[in-house]
Amino acid sequence: MGHKVHPYGFRLGTTRTWTAKWYADKEYTDLLKEDLAIRRLMEKRLANASVSGVEIERGINHVTVTVHTAKPGIVIGKGGANVEMLRQQVGALSQRKVKLEIKEIRQPELDATLVAANIAQQLSRRIAYKKALKQAIQRSMKAGAKGVKIAIAGRLGGSEMGRREWDKEGRIPLGTLRADISYGQIHAHTTYGRIGVKVWIYRGDIPVERTVARDVAAANAAAAASGQGG
Repeated sequence: MGHKVHPYGFRLGTTRTWTAKWYADKEYTDLLKEDLAIRRLMEKRLANASVSGVEIERGINHVTVTVHTAKPGIVIGKGGANVEMLRQQVGALSQRKVKLEIKEIRQPELDATLVAANIAQQLSRRIAYKKALKQAIQRSMKAGAKGVKIAIAGRLGGSEMGRREWDKEGRIPLGTLRADISYGQIHAHTTYGRIGVKVWIYRGDIPVERTVARDVAAANAAAAASGQGG
């Protein structure tokens, strides 16, 4: 048995950061439930907006929700009507002031979550899984990826017994911390049952200068905080 590690959890604190940025003591459980409710709302309301991820950052009296999407026009709506309605619905879940930010994903072919969602939609429409895998890999490689790996598992093609199939092109250095690995996992709901889709996309190495600069900034902030405390 291989020991599998999530590509994002493995890189937390080095080349990746958290999708929920806040700290709480006594009210941790309530805020965690609130976070889950916000994410469920985004998943339900923005099902057709190609949303890759949602980041939640909390201050003393405010909540900042950042939505990463490949179709910002659908999220914003005509004259900003959709985004304002969405902000009000998020505000109903939280007692704090809500700020909603929309960030566009300019290359959806290099985002593993969006690639996995696209494959899942094709599987739900009964498109041959081998064709869907090959086309997704080719599109990602043409967009500039240095490596792509896609794995699907379940009753593929309506077979009686579930199995796992995968395909890859290029290299996927999962053990290299500085490697920029995009990872996504989506479930496809078909007439034969649920099929899991996992995608890894290697987009190159993150420059050392960026990580060093961030470490220096963090050290300076810690030193300043300790100076104020003293």
